[in-house]
Amino acid sequence: MDLNVRAFRVVQAAFAEPAEPDKRKLAARKGGLLGGTSRARLLSAKRRSEIAKQGSAVRWRKSTSK
Repeated sequence: MDLNVRAFRVVQAAFAEPAEPDKRKLAARKGGLLGGTSRARLLSAKRRSEIAKQGSAVRWRKSTSK
């Protein structure tokens, strides 16, 4: 390979924009912590409230049945 071609490629690599990481892979690496955040961002406030109430009801049912 010509020295000028190699130098050109090195400069291109140095100034290239970093690639965005795949969000699914990133979420899997962090144990899925990012999935809930992005899901909550997409849900309406009313739907988030409904989900929270359902979860609360299930948690209370579990604790009183012991």
